[in-house]
Amino acid sequence: MIRRAYGSGDPVTLVVPGLGATAGEARIPASGLPGTRIVLTLPGHADAPDPPADYWTYPTLAKVIGQIDAPQAVGVSLGAAALSALVSAEPDRFDRIVLMFPAALSRPRTNAHLVEAMAAAVDSGDRARLRDLLGVLPGAGSYLEDRADALMRLGPALHAVATQVPVPAPETLRQVRAQVLIIAAKDDPLHPLCVAQEAAEAFPNSRLEVLPSAYPLVTHRKEIRALLTGFLGDQHQ
Repeated sequence: MIRRAYGSGDPVTLVVPGLGATAGEARIPASGLPGTRIVLTLPGHADAPDPPADYWTYPTLAKVIGQIDAPQAVGVSLGAAALSALVSAEPDRFDRIVLMFPAALSRPRTNAHLVEAMAAAVDSGDRARLRDLLGVLPGAGSYLEDRADALMRLGPALHAVATQVPVPAPETLRQVRAQVLIIAAKDDPLHPLCVAQEAAEAFPNSRLEVLPSAYPLVTHRKEIRALLTGFLGDQHQ
């Protein structure tokens, strides 16, 4: 895993991207935030080397990101699950947390079949099939092509996350005192709205925002930036 720091001073915000995030996509949550933003490049992504085969477990990810000192954090998809796993064990770890497009919390993914199909496409080297499984987004340029390229390195990760449970004991999240913003997508097949709703109920100090899009990191970047800067930035200005 590679850490890249942008900006300087306080506050320090940790950004944990989702599985298969391109380098540009990984930086989106950091855009516009004050202070220092530490953006992770997960193993097997961009210029980071591939990890050991058994790397892709939520306890492992939680342990790795828990070593980074930051009072607030943003996690996207896989990153949201890893942050949830971390605070389930260390409820006082952060002051503020943003969970963007969580895909699973206390149960296995409801769309495990789709993730397994993506893993099978990677295993067989069928990039066209993988691209089809990612969906259709008119006017998105190379976004889906870039994601397909990134995921072609991540077959073991796709197999691993398809059925794993990030927080087997969700009652532990009631001990988290951090303010939690949950950003969901209404029509995203990989990140069902019901998971975000479950997270909003699990964390005692939470707020849920729902965007009407299947690909909000492409279609609603302005709205996402406003939500993030309002939640993580304005109280420090």
